[in-house]
Amino acid sequence: MRRASPWLPVLLILALAAYLLPGRSADSVFTPPPPPSASPSTPTALPNEIPAETLALFKQSRPATVRVEAVNPARGTGGIGTGFFISEGGDVLTAYHVVSDGQLFQITTLEGRSLQARVKAFDAAKDVALLEVRGRGPFPFLKLTTRAPRVGETVLAIGNSNGDYLQPRRGQLLALDVAAGRADFPQGTLETNAPLAPGDSGGPIIDGNGQAIGVVSYIRQNMNGTTRTSYAVPVVEGNDLIASLRAGEKRDTPVVGLVLDPTHSGATTPSGAVVLRVAKGSPGEKAGLRGCQANQSGELTGLGDSIISVQGVSTPDANAFIQEVQKYRIGDTITLKYIREGQQFETTLTLAAKRSVTDLNNDSMQSPCDSR
Repeated sequence: MRRASPWLPVLLILALAAYLLPGRSADSVFTPPPPPSASPSTPTALPNEIPAETLALFKQSRPATVRVEAVNPARGTGGIGTGFFISEGGDVLTAYHVVSDGQLFQITTLEGRSLQARVKAFDAAKDVALLEVRGRGPFPFLKLTTRAPRVGETVLAIGNSNGDYLQPRRGQLLALDVAAGRADFPQGTLETNAPLAPGDSGGPIIDGNGQAIGVVSYIRQNMNGTTRTSYAVPVVEGNDLIASLRAGEKRDTPVVGLVLDPTHSGATTPSGAVVLRVAKGSPGEKAGLRGCQANQSGELTGLGDSIISVQGVSTPDANAFIQEVQKYRIGDTITLKYIREGQQFETTLTLAAKRSVTDLNNDSMQSPCDSR
């Protein structure tokens, strides 16, 4: 699933590469799509099925939305998502996973302007980032809501999925404060049935008043690949998240530097979070933790370490392990107990910032057991 980008050649990677898990389940998608087939200056035709009032809202809101392209030239990796201006000076909200692995960032506006940007602030746990565009304004922007959203109201998303360029996706708000079911996904999200897809990440969820109530984060799919539900991080003008972003804060998450084994985690005796691989230079590597073992033919010869507790708290599976790690801060020292080849061991390590453990987002770092 690769195509050439009009900006720089990029390889698709997992946009929100799990710092502890090797991949997303089939019903959760974070992968950036290929660039749109249509030129930014020649968007595709508007869907005829959108009601007149929604179409009017789309035309009003569309100039404030943008395509976001992030590239890491050193790795040849990158991805494309969506974002939207929240100030006339050039502040753009997007999903953190869209830009988390990038070094160069380009914003493309509805009128076809291509502008460089930098990451001004982010909150990794909430999957939201604020970009600062390097270009002359003023820019059209969306106001953030000042009220609580209402279940059942019609919402509009604008995004870049499926080769589209800043096209509308209409739906209803189904639920508030939704638990993700995965510790490494943002919690407390808005749930909608808008038909979103990879490439819409970072785009706005807009209410009937034309105000942004959320930033698109992830989707869940049916077995046939169609979107079942989509999720957005709520944004409210003046709340802690927005205030911290406008102030330029960069809130990273603490990591051990492990990719966990989804096949065997929780299935060992005693039950634990099984390590698939360990990132180079990470706290996990320095502490001597070990991933799976394989022979020269790639056949699995031994499971990785099975972590059974963090600071004395039982971690019977990967999700429990992530939840416990996230209770601590970057720089905290924690003790892990793990099982290796039937024997129990204990190790102490200091948690690092996720952005400092670069191997976790590197698709080329394959474990010999990844293809089993």
